[in-house]
Amino acid sequence: MIKRLGTGLAVMWAAATASYLALLLAPGDTVDILVGEGADTPEIRAEIIAEWGLDRPEAVQYLDYLWRLLHGDLGRSYQLDRGVGEILASQAGPTAQLTLAAAAIGVTLAGVIAVATAGRGRWLRGAASAAELVSVSVPPFLIGILLLSVFSFTLGWFPVSGAAGPQALVLPALALGLPIAGVLGQVLRGGLERALEQPFAVTARARGLTERALVARHALRHALLPAVTLAGWFTGALLGGAVITEVLFGRPGLGQIAMQAVTGRDMPVVMAVVLLSAAVYVTISTLLDLSYRAIDPRIGG
Repeated sequence: MIKRLGTGLAVMWAAATASYLALLLAPGDTVDILVGEGADTPEIRAEIIAEWGLDRPEAVQYLDYLWRLLHGDLGRSYQLDRGVGEILASQAGPTAQLTLAAAAIGVTLAGVIAVATAGRGRWLRGAASAAELVSVSVPPFLIGILLLSVFSFTLGWFPVSGAAGPQALVLPALALGLPIAGVLGQVLRGGLERALEQPFAVTARARGLTERALVARHALRHALLPAVTLAGWFTGALLGGAVITEVLFGRPGLGQIAMQAVTGRDMPVVMAVVLLSAAVYVTISTLLDLSYRAIDPRIGG
């Protein structure tokens, strides 16, 4: 537990340092970069110099930056004239809603398809594998365009853009969750088929346990470990895919804010989005690592 928490802190420190170096190494004067396309007055420049300690040695500036981060101070966007923490907090809800819905769709589809096809006929497994391969190979933005073309423009079942009501969440969550379902489904089905060939499965069958009960009670638990290991990957995929998905579907959220910050060179917001993504990744990865023992008590002694 202590080792895992230490690793998480090291990742956060690396993300904060990388963000800070990106600011320092960006071409041009640091004050000009922080002002970006916002209002440029002597008062604002003096405020930036004071906030970032640009009149002090670089080592002191860096340590002061880390100290402010430890106290939850993410700085100020001089383009939007708002605190960065306030900006992220106002947009975190829609992004969390989208990513949780996409994760639920991906995990549910993967589990249902894997359980339904593991150990079944070759044609059924082949069809499932082909569908999974397509969902993994097609980029989420292209899946989103196809979903919009069919279900919004042609059938009119779902709104084209916005975040008003549950219906507006369906298509973006599907676009983001289908690639995850494809990868997790392949891994989960492979784990189930390996588990069904283990000695405990032969013993369970000899005792009269049905195949469905064997999968639900024993094999699924053994197959979860490799699938859980991938959860760190799909956390990153969700966070990265949310940027494009929110822009494509015209949804509010951190993706929209990140895109606007990058195009507008709003570095404090860009740096904060990087740190927030790293924090979410570290938190979820740590919780999943700690869940290994609950899934398989043999781990950890």
